[in-house]
Amino acid sequence: MANDNKKGLSTNSNAYTLIYAAVLVVIVAFLLSAVASSLKERQESNERLDKKAQILSAINVNDSEDVLADYTKYVKKELMVNINGDVVSEEGGFDTDFKMAADEDHLPVYVCEVNGETKYIVPLRGAGLWGPIWGYVGLNDDKSKIYGIYFAHESETPGLGAEIVTDKFREPFKGKDIKKGGEVVSVAVLKKGNKAEGQDQVDAISGGTITSTGVHNMLKSCLEKYRNFLTK
Repeated sequence: MANDNKKGLSTNSNAYTLIYAAVLVVIVAFLLSAVASSLKERQESNERLDKKAQILSAINVNDSEDVLADYTKYVKKELMVNINGDVVSEEGGFDTDFKMAADEDHLPVYVCEVNGETKYIVPLRGAGLWGPIWGYVGLNDDKSKIYGIYFAHESETPGLGAEIVTDKFREPFKGKDIKKGGEVVSVAVLKKGNKAEGQDQVDAISGGTITSTGVHNMLKSCLEKYRNFLTK
């Protein structure tokens, strides 16, 4: 009689289970990779759009219904300057700031026009309590007073350090001088009741001391890079 037993891998064996699982993992990985690749362009487009909205917030254009149109309307140039304050390029500032950290020869500056007046925006990068903080500061045409400011964070504590994103924290910066006697001195972020020597100041966030100190240091270090540009 012919042997009716079929040779092959038993579906109840450990080997079959391992092979089946491995095949599934490969298929799922391939599908996830394909989806991620197809969405990459859209994700980058959304990131660029969000960044433009952040820049607009530094000139007090908030909750825009058409970010692209407003960005084109207000932002006239995306300069790059060097540490000496010289303009090295009248384009490329956005992509430099977007793709990589600025170096001393490629510092982004956004030249804007608001109600017929020139405003300058420079990017800010720093460290908070739990991770990166960043933002943009808008300056009046004389480059000495803050016109508007935007802050963001990656993982600061809700209700404490995360308050840097609120209007309550940002509003007091407006109108503050970043220069005294023609020199760049930034703006101090201090606990209420403390006084800064030779600087305008705003109150730190109650309970968010380390994040507030991070904002203080971020403003000081980032504006220092632009010292020559701001004093020219």
